[in-house]
Amino acid sequence: MSPDAWLEGNNRYLAASLQWLRLRLRRLAADEPPSPRRVSPAGDRPAEKVPRPGLLGRLLGRAPSGMEPASVPIPVPAATARAPVTKDIRAAQSARDQAAGMDPPPALLLLAERFGLSAFERDTLLLCAAMEWDPDVAALCARAQSARAHQWPTFGLALELLDDPSWDALAAHRPLRFARLIEISQPGGTPLSSSALRADERIVSFLSGLNVLDDRLATLLDPVPGDAGEGLAESQQATVEHILQRLRNPALEPPAPVVPLVGADPGSQVAIASRVCAALNRRLYRIGADGFPSHTADLETVTRLWQRETVLLPVSLYIDATELDGLSPEGRGALLRFLSRGVGLVFLGTQDVPAELGVATMAVDVRKPAPAEQYAAWQSVIGAAIPEAERATTAAALAGQFNLDLGEIRAVAREGHAETATDREAIAAALWSACRDLARPRLDALAQRLEVMATWGDLVLPEEQMTLVRRIAGQVRARHKVYDDWGFAERMNRGFGISALFAGESGVGKTMAAEVIANDLQLHLYRIDLSAVLSKYIGETPKNLRRLFDAAEQGGAILFFDEADALFGKRSEVKDSHDRYANIEINYLLQRMEEFSGLAILATNMKTALDPAFLRRLRFIVNLPFPGVRERKQIWERALPARTPTRDLDFDRLARLNISGGNIHSIALNAAFAAAQNGQTVTMPIVLSAARAEFRKLDKPFNEAEFR
Repeated sequence: MSPDAWLEGNNRYLAASLQWLRLRLRRLAADEPPSPRRVSPAGDRPAEKVPRPGLLGRLLGRAPSGMEPASVPIPVPAATARAPVTKDIRAAQSARDQAAGMDPPPALLLLAERFGLSAFERDTLLLCAAMEWDPDVAALCARAQSARAHQWPTFGLALELLDDPSWDALAAHRPLRFARLIEISQPGGTPLSSSALRADERIVSFLSGLNVLDDRLATLLDPVPGDAGEGLAESQQATVEHILQRLRNPALEPPAPVVPLVGADPGSQVAIASRVCAALNRRLYRIGADGFPSHTADLETVTRLWQRETVLLPVSLYIDATELDGLSPEGRGALLRFLSRGVGLVFLGTQDVPAELGVATMAVDVRKPAPAEQYAAWQSVIGAAIPEAERATTAAALAGQFNLDLGEIRAVAREGHAETATDREAIAAALWSACRDLARPRLDALAQRLEVMATWGDLVLPEEQMTLVRRIAGQVRARHKVYDDWGFAERMNRGFGISALFAGESGVGKTMAAEVIANDLQLHLYRIDLSAVLSKYIGETPKNLRRLFDAAEQGGAILFFDEADALFGKRSEVKDSHDRYANIEINYLLQRMEEFSGLAILATNMKTALDPAFLRRLRFIVNLPFPGVRERKQIWERALPARTPTRDLDFDRLARLNISGGNIHSIALNAAFAAAQNGQTVTMPIVLSAARAEFRKLDKPFNEAEFR
């Protein structure tokens, strides 16, 4: 049946039901109780007949005790004098039954079936909803209840009006109240039977044929776009099939479990959940783990409304629990209470298999597409106008450096106009820049981004150390070829990242070497702020480190741990709980460094303070020596920019000053300011004066003759 045909049939059923309801209300409103009569015990007067059972008798199925002939006035309830069912009511009932024969059934019958409503509960809901559709029903309800000021139907009216009444219809555990199908207004201790009843707005809309998410939930939930699951990689589609196989298994208990999607890629987690829901013909909605109200009453309302939606609509929920460990106790308690209430199929996006949730779970690992799949995706989004060989080169570089899911790759391609551009170099530069910037919003909150300007020409190191630094950059570029094309990834399950240690005294060029590598690779360089990572609270430091490494996993950034000995220090003998947790933090850092797939650079001037386990895991250790005379001369020659006005500088003499490259740059800068303030060019006396001040600042002994 088409939607329009079903809606027309549903309207016919509602019209027939309203006609049937109006006739019953008119019959009840027309009934008047007879005047009380006295029954005389005298033999010459006939005894009063036993009255028909009233409301209590209808509920109990028998006459109440004590209904015997008596000599006292007995008021007869209105219901006892009710006229028999009229011909018109029977005809209306027949028309209603006939209209109910459509397939699929009308909305009221569908709702009654799904919620397990009895016929009395179903018609009680119809009575409440009729107030929204037909203004005459309000007047009829007032007449039937002999109270024109009280136009809303009551439970007492439903008990008198409808067949097969049941006291437990409004019990807290029955669907009318539990699923919030009706609302009860019970002010000031009003009896339940006299309290006004109203049908919930969402239910009235459903009965009318409009089936949309409750507005009260729409403010908390975000719909996941229907195309979120399109274009999954083959390996990820296998995960979807695995989940579907488990969910469709009739032996699975409960049939709608919580499915934790475990991994560090929220994009892939949402895409997989969306694809599963598409296969099950469900609409997926999303909420953060901290989005549930912590107040008990509000949480109960949200829970019951969502339970109701799972009955009215084919929906599922995705809970973004990436920061599950970071939830407050109140937030975690609210999440656990929600999950424990049987809320249908729920996907839980998390980084680790969660601890006991109190419900059955089906944890599934979610990974990003394999490097080969990313490589194929890059080739497909790069413009066809680019020659195949050049497309392969660009795709290999992108897949080797950045670890993205297919949705991110498509978004980057749109941003870089890769599908329409024809200039290979412009395409590669645009794609690289867009990929590099993906992780910036997350990393900017965790570390300090350095503006890199140094190039290979600015870095002065002995040949051996310079070769090692260049080798680091070269390995980053060649990762795709070695790991994927040459098959090394098939033999390895960890250690895909590159870690390097720059050790040496202060000012020998450790930071500059990191900047040169970042500039050469066109990657962002983030210096880790230890004050933002280290925490005095137990367990917080590993959480901070985890957020840092996860944000950098996409490959667009180089992590630079300056003064690394403060974080990578040696494990100590356990004497108290603080030592134990400090060692746990170091152990976690060891493990996370080994799992990190990007480039991490450590710098220290206290190499001996590092834990030996770190040194073993480092791929490169570059010991930067204190510069000799030859290196210092080169540093002096490059310390002053070409546009700086200079005269008669003796670099051989300056190179004999026993200072590091960092101090040389400080002297050159101070000399430039001194010359600029006096309107002069940079000369030897000015440079030597600045050098003398630098030595005094460092408390280094010097011979005054050196500065004459």
